[in-house]
Amino acid sequence: MRSANPVLDRLDDSSREHRLPGAGGAEAVTVDDVVVRTVGLLLLTGATAAVAWVVVPQAVWVPAALAGTALAGIALLLVISLRGITHPVPIIGYALLQGVLLGVASRAFELVYPGIVAQAVVGTFGVFLGMAALYRARLVRATPRLARLVIGTLIGLLAVSLVNLVFRVFTGRQGVEIYSISGQVGWLPYAFSAVAIIAGALSFILDFDQVERSVRTGLPRRYAWLCAFGLLVGLIFLYWQILRLLSYLRR
Repeated sequence: MRSANPVLDRLDDSSREHRLPGAGGAEAVTVDDVVVRTVGLLLLTGATAAVAWVVVPQAVWVPAALAGTALAGIALLLVISLRGITHPVPIIGYALLQGVLLGVASRAFELVYPGIVAQAVVGTFGVFLGMAALYRARLVRATPRLARLVIGTLIGLLAVSLVNLVFRVFTGRQGVEIYSISGQVGWLPYAFSAVAIIAGALSFILDFDQVERSVRTGLPRRYAWLCAFGLLVGLIFLYWQILRLLSYLRR
């Protein structure tokens, strides 16, 4: 079974190529290794976001800076996920770039809708911890059927999002995703965000299963960085979707 997260999906191939002789050895990755690195990346992203929130002014050049940061983040995401990089430096670099993007964009939302950022943060970690509890209790299982459903939905969302972006660039009109912070919203953006949040939440079940299976196969400890990176990507995706939906509800 493959993960819906492209980063963690690489772990299956790595398990076959780099597994240590005898799973569970001293040099093998553990769940604690993944947790520590995930928390560290989250703290780094949050600290960078806080600095960007205070330091970066809301000026005319901010959209250009945001676009540059977003493109650099996407490039790093593709390089790390496609090459299965386990070195901490590029992964930390991704966390820093996303922190800048999160800080500046979140402040823009906060200026229009006071309190929205705290709501989005609480919602993101609430969903994450809720899915972790469901997975731990085995109330929701990572089945092949769930994997097909979640992966198919996320691919569909990505395709629609790209088409929507092209439509926005060439026509100037809004589609299923709204890029402006204010303005009226129809029912389609609500539906798109709701589906994205549900798919993002369910993808954590597949991610937890992927990490657990990778630990059982005895991957080297350096793969804890790749696992943590994959979870960070999922959390950032979920945060953006929740933030956008909350802004729709408050317009």
